[in-house]
Amino acid sequence: MEAWSRKALELAEGVIQASDEISKLSPHALKTTSTIGTVSKVVFALEQFQECVRYLNTRRSKGTIINIDGEDDLQDVIFLMLRPWILDLIPENPTNRLASRFAIKDFLSKELKTVIEAKLIRDKKHGREISKELHDDIEMYKDHPKCSEIIFFIYDPNALIPDVRSLRRQIDGPRNYNGKKLGVHCVVKP
Repeated sequence: MEAWSRKALELAEGVIQASDEISKLSPHALKTTSTIGTVSKVVFALEQFQECVRYLNTRRSKGTIINIDGEDDLQDVIFLMLRPWILDLIPENPTNRLASRFAIKDFLSKELKTVIEAKLIRDKKHGREISKELHDDIEMYKDHPKCSEIIFFIYDPNALIPDVRSLRRQIDGPRNYNGKKLGVHCVVKP
């Protein structure tokens, strides 16, 4: 087995174990079923991201430590957290072209009609410009037939977004595009 496959399996086991432990402690525990069911439960699960990472990085055994050095690492952790509950979660799927551009959805659940986008804030400039990037993504996804909800998960480990409340006010909430409703959710961690 290749090293990356072994690492992915170790991460998956650790994240599932951490999710089980968090579920025991939480009064709003997620039920382990064939699907997580609703977008609000997906958002709730993503709100537990930092607890899952903290658990894996501070447990007594010498297991895998999660280092999130790039957006691909972030996507791996999110996939491992959500896949047990969202069985049709599809990673890295290109959308249709709009003009001469297309976007790569990080994750898609056709059953939930939901796109999940992971963003890692790289530097101060990216922190200041993340709002524009999210608005551009909304424009790309608003006409996608399998997307009625977008969840943006933004990992900002160095607190480089100048005003998280303002960002959430700009992004969170329902939208309407020519009669098509689109729910947009914004989770910022840590």
